[in-house]
Formats: sequence, C-alpha cells, structure tokens
Amino acid sequence: MLKGIPPILSPDLMNTMMNMGHGDDIVLADGNFPADSHAQRIIRLDGHGVPEILDAMLQFFPLDTFVDQPAGLMNPVDEKTAEPPIWSTYQQLIQKHDSRKFELEKIERFEFYERAKLAYAIVATSETALYANLILKKGVVVE
Repeated sequence: MLKGIPPILSPDLMNTMMNMGHGDDIVLADGNFPADSHAQRIIRLDGHGVPEILDAMLQFFPLDTFVDQPAGLMNPVDEKTAEPPIWSTYQQLIQKHDSRKFELEKIERFEFYERAKLAYAIVATSETALYANLILKKGVVVE
C-alpha cells in the first residue's frame, strides 16, 4: 500500500493510467456495457460505481487541454429519454478536479462502441445507472 492513493484505485488501474500517453482514451463502463468484447485492455472494478472511481482517478489523471471536450458520454438511443441524472454528477466531479468549463460530449451509441474499441483501456464497473458510460482523454501534466 502507498499513502494518499484511494484504495478504489487498483494497482492495475494506476499502472494503466501511468502507461497511457497524451491523447489516449480510457472508458469507464457501466455494468451493462459489453466491456470484455470491446476492450484492448480491461480493468475490472466490480462492486464499484463510476462516480467514486471517476473522483479517485481525477486526483491523478489530467484531462486533455488540447481538445474542447476531453470527456464524452454515451447518448441515449431514444431521443425522448431524459438526460440521465448521473451525467450531472460526472460534470460536478470533473469540475471539482479541472477548473475549465466545458460541456461533456454526447456520443451516439454505436460511435461510442467504436471509440471504446480504440480506447487504451476499459474499466468495467458495477454501475447500475443507465447510460453511465464515460470516455476520458488523457492530457499532459504541466506542474
């Protein structure tokens, strides 16, 4: 164990975040997402939800400053579906760790799947909220 690292961040996830380069994507996948069939690398964090993982990750993971929207969501298939409440939680957590004001990108379902296949890694969670999938693009550390 190390001091100051939230226990929810497994050694595999910390190693993956360290190995990722600028511009690489990581997907935080809800429990319904077909993570195993889409992942180049998969990190299992069963028993945890996306918000708690996101909050812990963003303590260490810089978001890309060279793109307008370094975080993207899977848009509901039915346009009549209300915006999932978890999206505002994500927005709040991102703003807690990143001072920029940007809107989360809304990505069509099948485009999201294609981007997930190209992502550096997928974190499979037990998140039960619908449309709780999130893609983050890694930035650079400027400190």
